[in-house]
Amino acid sequence: MNKIYFDNAATTALRPEVIDAIVESLRNDFGNPSSTHAYGRSAKSSIELARKSIANLLGCTANEIIFTSGATEANNWIIRSAVRDLKLQRIISSKMEHHAVLYAVKEIAQEYGIELVFVDNDKNGHINLQQLAELLQDKKQTLVSLMHINNETGCILPIDEVAQLIKENGAYFHSDTVQSVGKLKIDLQQTPVDFITASAHKFHGPKGIGFAFFRKGLLTNPIFFGGEQEKGLRAGTESVHNIVGMQKALELAYERHDEEKAHITELKSYFISRLREVYGESAHIHGHENTLYNLVNVGLPISQEKASMLLFMLDMKGFAISRGSACQSGSPKPSHVLAEMLDDETIKFPNLRVSFSHDNTREEIDLLVSELQKL
Repeated sequence: MNKIYFDNAATTALRPEVIDAIVESLRNDFGNPSSTHAYGRSAKSSIELARKSIANLLGCTANEIIFTSGATEANNWIIRSAVRDLKLQRIISSKMEHHAVLYAVKEIAQEYGIELVFVDNDKNGHINLQQLAELLQDKKQTLVSLMHINNETGCILPIDEVAQLIKENGAYFHSDTVQSVGKLKIDLQQTPVDFITASAHKFHGPKGIGFAFFRKGLLTNPIFFGGEQEKGLRAGTESVHNIVGMQKALELAYERHDEEKAHITELKSYFISRLREVYGESAHIHGHENTLYNLVNVGLPISQEKASMLLFMLDMKGFAISRGSACQSGSPKPSHVLAEMLDDETIKFPNLRVSFSHDNTREEIDLLVSELQKL
């Protein structure tokens, strides 16, 4: 049985070069980075070189990058600290955010007794920018938290336009950029976003490591207490090999971006054309055209009886595919993202989230479509 991986929005395979960098770091950088002897200094040097490299790729300074366990931690930290330290009166967000943001803004707004407003979206999953502009005219101290790329549909927020709008109205802007860091070239010198987050395992790096970007001068209070690591903002001994692996993965993502984007874009186009051959317009492509080049979320005209076993049957045939966020994959509830986009009839169709990487091929797509036809 062939094993074919089409769930790259959930996580990605480590590149061989990343594995090599991690192994080398495990072998050579075993010292505690907080120790002052040569072993500790060597490990600390590896961390700071990685931080500087990541900052250079993103167009920011090394002091603005703080390493975390991943984006869930980073998102929670940013939102809580912004509300507390910047004396905010309001959060504006969307009901289509990843739960790491959606649950956080609900909890933190209630905890601090501030206003929480959700901006509307259209049936294609795109934010109502006119409504956002109108909300921002009320000059309350506000944090806007909107994800760059939706993890279930691939819908793209026009981040430069939104960042400029927010800046002009004196508000702060946090964007969950988990699905875009490593897939799009983000330049923080050109995009006036205040906070972004990333997880290495989304761009062929290791799990358990990510980072938060804090625009200089914003948020100086720690998330954890007990040590001076990460400039005193995030106590705990750093995971040196994972930081090194993340830096290598991001470096390679930037080096190979244009070539791999072209390949993956062609795969996405081919997959949609094959779906149209089989299902015609009965296949509902959620988000339509303005979606990231590596992801297709499609509703299929399959009976409810078969739909309940769809992922299981595909798994038995060797296909790794999801219906949405991996964090909710075992839930019987419909996707909260699609529930905000689709009408009562359209949401009844079983959906698949197919997400590609540079390792996928046309032949793999043909095999998938062939199996779907059998259903």
